[in-house]
Amino acid sequence: MSDEELPVETPVTQSENAQSAPTEQPPVQTPPMQTPPVQTPWWVSDSQTTSKTLTPVIPLKRVAQVTWYMALAMSLIAGLVGALVGKVAFDNSPHLVTSNKVIDRAPNSISGIAAKVSPSVVEIDSTTSTGTDTGTGFFIESNGYIMTNNHVIEAAVLDKSKITVKLSNNREYTATVVGRDTSYDLAILKIDVTGAPALVLGNSDNVQVGDPVIAIGSPLGLQGTVTSGIISAKNRPVTTSSDNTAGESAFIDALQTDAAINPGNSGGPLVDATGAVIGVNSAIASLGNSISGQPGSIGLGFAIPINQAKKQADQLIKTGTSHYPIVGMSLDSNFAGPGAKIANISTAILAGGPAEKAGLKAGDIILAIDGQNIETANDLIVAIRAHSIGDSVTLKYQRGSVTKSVQLTLVASK
Repeated sequence: MSDEELPVETPVTQSENAQSAPTEQPPVQTPPMQTPPVQTPWWVSDSQTTSKTLTPVIPLKRVAQVTWYMALAMSLIAGLVGALVGKVAFDNSPHLVTSNKVIDRAPNSISGIAAKVSPSVVEIDSTTSTGTDTGTGFFIESNGYIMTNNHVIEAAVLDKSKITVKLSNNREYTATVVGRDTSYDLAILKIDVTGAPALVLGNSDNVQVGDPVIAIGSPLGLQGTVTSGIISAKNRPVTTSSDNTAGESAFIDALQTDAAINPGNSGGPLVDATGAVIGVNSAIASLGNSISGQPGSIGLGFAIPINQAKKQADQLIKTGTSHYPIVGMSLDSNFAGPGAKIANISTAILAGGPAEKAGLKAGDIILAIDGQNIETANDLIVAIRAHSIGDSVTLKYQRGSVTKSVQLTLVASK
């Protein structure tokens, strides 16, 4: 099989009740200050309101002489209080302590980042002849461009079904497909809006294992779900299947995270501690199916690095199509490794391609690329597609008992 196509499975205070003694004159009321109305952005819900906090009033004390009728009244009050105390002493009902203290949340806290990022995250829904699909996407440009996974919308595209984008304020728009890339499981949609809250795209090359991350999406249709975790690993070779008739699969040099990712999170952003997108949530590992028939998170989620996603998105927005780098050779999917074996067929080496120019032949076993060991054919494909068209790479290979290295330049797929 070719390196272009290789299917693989894989706060708190106690409230106080104060009784105010009557006063001879009412307190002076200060007129409230007038505040001009605040205009909210179009992507903020119209039903959102602000809360008001009431400040307790401390009663004033007055000094007065005690007369006989006042003494009588005090005696009656004392009796009443005693009765109430007795009732409380023998009352088994719970007495809950409540609080109105406001928690001070820092802008870089999980809640602070979620509040900043969530308005930019959308739910993507489509109904096809085989059922309803739900996924996630996010604005990458203010004029309505949205990034998501190809597998989120592919069935709808093939079925010529309507794709609906639901914003965080529940407003809905019909989306247009700008372009799809099955090789990286990416797609770009567009809705007719301006001034959309586009997210900042970070630098996934700077991500380190242990960095905190946040995932936002619509797992199982639960819009606006926020989960957090860390980067568990980098450069994980991951493949995802496709619904297209050509049977193409996506090959991803993925970021691994333990932030909970479930079906419906696909296409959503994985953001760092600054709120910048470092990955596109795409796949999960699972021990099996749940009762509902869908796999759930076991803390092994995978995201397409945003640096790779940006390159493909640029191509899709400009031309509607995209390409990936190739060496120009077909690999033997049945070879157990270690290494990736060039298939023993006459068409294994693309005529005029980089592999032929470098002197590679059918039957050669690729052992490493740029010093990175290769265990399987998938490892080699993922490593190649993590590069850019025009990059120069060094392949270490074995032919019989001889091991050699060769340098070649990657070209674009057809």
